[in-house]
Order: sequence, then structure tokens, then C-alpha cells
Amino acid sequence: MNKAGVVVIIEDDADDQFVLEEVFKDLNFPNKRIYFPDGHAALLYLNGPSEPTFLILSDVNLPRLNGLELRVELKKNADIALKCVPYLYFTTSLNHQHVIDAYCESAQGFFVKPSEYHEIKDLIELIIKYWTASIAIRAA
Repeated sequence: MNKAGVVVIIEDDADDQFVLEEVFKDLNFPNKRIYFPDGHAALLYLNGPSEPTFLILSDVNLPRLNGLELRVELKKNADIALKCVPYLYFTTSLNHQHVIDAYCESAQGFFVKPSEYHEIKDLIELIIKYWTASIAIRAA
């Protein structure tokens, strides 16, 4: 995990992308954010020569390749696994099976998007503080 790396956000809803970007700006979060509208585009980016990544925030319900399928595909790439990049779900749907599937595929978190801006901001701040304080050992 590279704490100075980019935050990869996989979100197909333009309004949600806008709100998340405003939250990161309000929090004065210095890391670059990169947005992808579907899991397939994110997979191409992450499997390519991408910038170091701090964490991945992924919706579950995505076109082309959903968030759960994307996680499975990323786990197949040993280079990505060795980077210790936290994979977190940030989604509007609370589906019991999605939560089970997410944790069965070693997701590091599953969060339901709050409806109020200040609640989203508080949750993103908590997530960022947690992962900034977390210690991760990267394989050489």
C-alpha cells in the first residue's frame, strides 16, 4: 500500500462521483483520485502500468464487470496482490449476499453510502484516517 498513491474510485453514477470528489476536496485530501465508470475500465487500468495506488473504492452494481467480479479478477494478478492495496466496497445497496461474497473474496471493507452529504464526508474521513494509520508490509 502506497499511502501517497492514487485513490481509484469505481462508480458509474456521475452524481455520486461528483459528491465523492467534493468530499475529498472538503477534507483537503491530497491524493489524486481517478474515477472509472465500470469494472472493466478499472481492471484495464489496474492491470496496466498504473500509478501506485493507495486504495480502491468500488461500487458493487457496475456495468460490464461488477465490483465483486472485479475483485475476483484483481486477485488473479499477483503483482496487484503484492501491493497490499485495500479494496473497499462503497455502495448504495445493502444486499446480504453481496456482503458475504465481498468478504469471501478478501475485501477489506463494505460500506453503505449514507444519504446525507455530512454523513458521507464523515464516513470517507473515517476510512481515510483508518487506512492512513494502518501498517502494511509490501513484499519486495
